[in-house]
Amino acid sequence: MSRRMWIPLGAVILVVNAVQWVVAEAITAAAWTSPPYSYARNYISDLGVPDCGARFQGRDICSPDHALMNTSFMLEGILFATGVLLLARLVEGRARRVVIALAVAHGVGMVLVGLFHGSESGPSFGLAAHVGGAGVGILCANTLAILAGSLRSLGLSSAYRVFSVTVGVLGLVSVAAVGGVSASVAGLFERGSVYSWLLWSVVTGGLLVARALRRPAVGGGVPTVENVSA
Repeated sequence: MSRRMWIPLGAVILVVNAVQWVVAEAITAAAWTSPPYSYARNYISDLGVPDCGARFQGRDICSPDHALMNTSFMLEGILFATGVLLLARLVEGRARRVVIALAVAHGVGMVLVGLFHGSESGPSFGLAAHVGGAGVGILCANTLAILAGSLRSLGLSSAYRVFSVTVGVLGLVSVAAVGGVSASVAGLFERGSVYSWLLWSVVTGGLLVARALRRPAVGGGVPTVENVSA
């Protein structure tokens, strides 16, 4: 596959991945009516728990469309890893190996999140696998955003670099704060640590697609690291 194809393909995958997550989350949350799902109080993981009527960590759980959310969790891991791996060719040397490792670890972590739901029912190791997978997924994706903004070799614009580092840092700060905030807003902080990388995916993918579409009109040729990564 030529550079002319894999750069926009990876970018499109990042955008599609973020959109599928948000749509699946909205549909699953809307199906949760007893009691109504709270974006502020409930964790995203609650949407994937199959035990309607259960109570976990003080939260009532009932997600009729849990299969949709769990599928979205796993699909996110696969698509995010695929998109980043395609775009990793823009990075050289040790940084590329770090990007690849972070992408693969994130993918594996999110697949575990979808396979093992976030409650005490199920296998004895299920909750640990879910929490561990979520932690790895969140840390790796936000670290990737920070790394993308800090690599001068990519030729990124200063505005994008500031955005990328900022959104990644805010994501890490959000996940660190989850355990210390009121239960009534814990879901918001958890979302801050996830929506950070989803927003990063949309912005990064959108910029790369726009650059790839503009390039032929400017004079054609094969995109380079400098002219495709702003």
